[in-house]
Amino acid sequence: MKLQLIGMFLLMVVLALLPACETQQASAPVSAKWQTLPQVQAMPVSHKSGYVTSQGANIYYAIYGKGEPLILLHGGLGNTESWANQIPQFAKHYKVIAVASRGHGRSTRDNKPYTNALMTRDVLNVMDTLGIRKARVVGWSDGANIGLNLAINHPNRVSKVLAFGANYNVAGSRDDFEDNPTFHAFLSKAKSDYERLSPTPDKFDDFVKALTGMWDREPKFTPNELGSIHIPVAIAYGAHDEFIKQAHFKEMVRFIPNSTEIIFPDASHFALWQVPEKFNRLTLNFLQTSQYP
Repeated sequence: MKLQLIGMFLLMVVLALLPACETQQASAPVSAKWQTLPQVQAMPVSHKSGYVTSQGANIYYAIYGKGEPLILLHGGLGNTESWANQIPQFAKHYKVIAVASRGHGRSTRDNKPYTNALMTRDVLNVMDTLGIRKARVVGWSDGANIGLNLAINHPNRVSKVLAFGANYNVAGSRDDFEDNPTFHAFLSKAKSDYERLSPTPDKFDDFVKALTGMWDREPKFTPNELGSIHIPVAIAYGAHDEFIKQAHFKEMVRFIPNSTEIIFPDASHFALWQVPEKFNRLTLNFLQTSQYP
């Protein structure tokens, strides 16, 4: 009788555990960091913000912290809030100026076709208006390409450039990025942000069409132009970048004299959100020492 009771008890325990086991087996595997698009922290309050009229557009900027100027240039479809995970740390060391590219975030645009040169001139006009003779620049994606343009054509205006997720020509772009679920998550976020921040919230599709037109044509820097750069430049990228071929990043490292290579092994084109602590630490290390540990 005792054995029967023990057997019944064990059977009840097994039956009780079965649903939990089935739930564990049915649960989806945890995604790697580079397959996620984490929520960005809340944007800190700036101590000054405003607009600079530039080539038919009103370019929005916001300033945080004190010290030597550090200009942050976001990626295509992004906005100044893209840097919310970075600004609190960077503002401890620099006067941070986050600039919204024309048509992005709170900035307006006109009917001029997007070009790297046009967007670079916008940044220079913001610098001129704010009385910034020279600055460090951290750029992401399209913003990184603007940083490269500054290093090539306006080296007297920049002291260091960290270019994260840059490409120097369209051949560096991957053909399969439109199939990537992380890209689609970003596109959804970009649309929501645009509708919340833009002075023309119903024009997102027109905005994307204008911007992708530039992506089909630019950037178009040459190896010789990259080879002419003589200021400290870091080429930074995620090992799982959805948009740019890894070999393309390594080409830029070879072409740019004495450039620094910074790799985020567990991240993609969105490393500034996926691994913000590491992104901030390595970026500040480059800005302050020009050496990669």
